[in-house]
Amino acid sequence: MTHRRILTLARFTLLEAWRTRLPLLFVVALAVVFGAAYFFQQLAITESVRLQIVFSAAASRLVAVFVLSLYILTCIVREFNDKGLELTLSFDLRRSHYVAGRLLGYLSIAMVMALVASAPQLILAPATAVAQWGTSLALELAVVAALSLFCVMTFTQLMPAASFIVGFYLLARTLTVIQLMSNSPLAVENPASHQVIGWLIDGLALVMPALDRFTQSAWLADAAAGWPAIGSCALQAGLYSVLLVAAAMFDFYRRNL
Repeated sequence: MTHRRILTLARFTLLEAWRTRLPLLFVVALAVVFGAAYFFQQLAITESVRLQIVFSAAASRLVAVFVLSLYILTCIVREFNDKGLELTLSFDLRRSHYVAGRLLGYLSIAMVMALVASAPQLILAPATAVAQWGTSLALELAVVAALSLFCVMTFTQLMPAASFIVGFYLLARTLTVIQLMSNSPLAVENPASHQVIGWLIDGLALVMPALDRFTQSAWLADAAAGWPAIGSCALQAGLYSVLLVAAAMFDFYRRNL
């Protein structure tokens, strides 16, 4: 019975995405991305194909992250505002089952989005590289889905949740670069404060997901990553998704509805 309730809620989430025309919106956004990539490819003097691959891969990843996170936030916020959440929980449904069902639906949407984003890349890159890139994108979107669910359960408002997601994602994507800059041997005016900042950044690197290792455009343009690298990404995605969902459930249970 429990599994049936979770699967029913996941099915409802998928049906809601279909009726709100999320697939059409994502396909149109990808079409714009690949149109822009073709335009830049025509303007390039050298390495035009490589430029097209890199631009289309990077832009497709950003579009997928933006569309998925914004869709999750708007859906849950609408349920909070319309009192649909209270109605759903009144049907003898535990809060943990609600979070699990929603998450299962959003993870299914993430996998479909990764598949749709990967399909056009087959025209430009080898199939093995596209398969690894698409798998990594699905894992990255799984982390984004769990993060979005946690943020909307915590903030219950669109703007704070969206701002937190943008900050978290940008930090996770650029933390390695920031870490390298903090460890630069260049002379600084205050070595003590520089060392403290370096320790702080190293500590952040230990607790933040290394999203810069996910879904790299170089896998399509230069060489495939290899399945061991994808396995490392899967381990990180699984760990952080579990932690974020656990935090979302904790915050959801302590909230008075």
